[in-house]
Amino acid sequence: MTDAAAQGAHRARYRRILSFAAREFIKVWWFELVLPRFGMSSIAERTRAPRMQRFAKRFHVLAVELGGLMIKVGQFMSSRLDVLPPEITKELEGLQDEVPAVPFTGIRAAAEAELGMPLEQAYAWFDETPVAAASLGQAHRARLSAQDAVDTGLADVVVKVQRPGIDEIVAVDLAALRRVARWAMRVRLVSDRVDAPGLVEEFAQTSLEEIDYLHEAASAERFRENFAGDARVDAPEIVWERSTRRVLTLSDVTAIKINDTDALRAAGIDPSEVADVFAEVMFDQVFTHSFVHADPHPGNIFVTPEPASATGRNFRLTFIDFGMMAEVPDNLRDGLRTLLIAVAGRDSRGLVTAAQEIGVLLPSADTAELERALRALFARFGGMGFAELSKVDPREFTDFADEFGDMVRSLPLQLPENMLLLIRAVSLTSGMCSSLDPSFNVWDAAEPYAARLLRDESGNLMQDMAQQAMETAAVTYRLPKRIDAIITRVDDGNVTFDTSALERRLDRLEGIARRIGSGVLFAAMLVGGALLVPSIPPLGITLLCVSALPLLHSVFGGRRQPR
Repeated sequence: MTDAAAQGAHRARYRRILSFAAREFIKVWWFELVLPRFGMSSIAERTRAPRMQRFAKRFHVLAVELGGLMIKVGQFMSSRLDVLPPEITKELEGLQDEVPAVPFTGIRAAAEAELGMPLEQAYAWFDETPVAAASLGQAHRARLSAQDAVDTGLADVVVKVQRPGIDEIVAVDLAALRRVARWAMRVRLVSDRVDAPGLVEEFAQTSLEEIDYLHEAASAERFRENFAGDARVDAPEIVWERSTRRVLTLSDVTAIKINDTDALRAAGIDPSEVADVFAEVMFDQVFTHSFVHADPHPGNIFVTPEPASATGRNFRLTFIDFGMMAEVPDNLRDGLRTLLIAVAGRDSRGLVTAAQEIGVLLPSADTAELERALRALFARFGGMGFAELSKVDPREFTDFADEFGDMVRSLPLQLPENMLLLIRAVSLTSGMCSSLDPSFNVWDAAEPYAARLLRDESGNLMQDMAQQAMETAAVTYRLPKRIDAIITRVDDGNVTFDTSALERRLDRLEGIARRIGSGVLFAAMLVGGALLVPSIPPLGITLLCVSALPLLHSVFGGRRQPR
């Protein structure tokens, strides 16, 4: 494609995204703003759910046709349970990289341009059929040359190559999304609920990191280091000599997909045990390493069979694709620890405190009703696994939503940085574990961890109390001597007080007060003179002229040289 043709395609892409957004904004404006002004709010309320579903379906079609970041936008939207209605998130939650593979000639050209050599020189063998194709790139199996195999100790590898021209497509998509976000902030219905430009920038940062394969390679190595020596977890090794920003070469670790329960059983692996280990590993990533794989879907996790260990476990979990990782800062991790302990203990007040500590629940929120709702939630559904919840009468959920739904929706909620990725990771983990083991109960997985965290918190509390006691004892020990020294200096007349700074501040305050009084007097004389000029011209003119004196004092008076 020539440069002119590429630019034309990019302009057409940009216009198509904006035209789609414009049409949807017009519909929102008509139903949510115009109709209610004419007393037809009931029409907007009655049609809202089906309208949201139709919007989500139209966006699904647009995303699949355009590819690029649009599919990522759909996946991003599907996880924004805090700002988008369930009609949208549910429709988009199944959106995957439903795009055709790039012809191999394009992949070959892109890879050779990045590596600076023909594929036959870079690799001993390169499979033209992709292992996987996604909206941003695709993966092919390959085999390292004899010399590279000796240098790295690896032979079979997987090579990820970005789609040709994906940088330009990402730039076009982000430019369109930023403009749409500015439009959205003009709609009060949107601006009152979400910071659209902030969401776009958060999405942009994640997307730009995801198309930088050197960033992914560094994340993969950090993940490997975090779990070095842990027999439960593995990750691919990076072949740095054959990796660039647009080409990533890593060891081939493909094995049984984590959701392939038939293959797991055929290999003698218990899927329920896989679910337990997977949950443990994800908890460790959050609370121990503060570095979380934020995209743990079935295609990114393999179960690798191995001889049974001393623990009786005969497999390890192998993670791949580290383009989407979540950092957990200390304050967020502490809040999540509080949250986990509160959930395990069915503590509604502790859960509210944790939400405030994390920053999800703003301080202005009225928490009394929220605590009551959480108590009711724990009393009725607390401790249930997904299998048990599926057997609950749907009318019970409906009654609960009717009673507390409006209150929850009215709460001032927000998601701090990195919470989106964590929510995505937790959601995918819960769904995966439940598919592996229908009786899996996330509370059972959390409680041992919460107990350990609680012991850690108790130990830290005792250390803090001991340290404070030592500091207090030291101050108490020195206090009598310091008091005696001060009294001695007072008796000897050696204690002086420097009040010059206080005097200067008082002088300034006095000057300011005088100038304010002059300003008030000037305003009174000016207004009075203006009112008297028509009826008593001499007096009115006199007041207007004399008002200049307090004006001059207000502007220039009270300025003293510092002493």
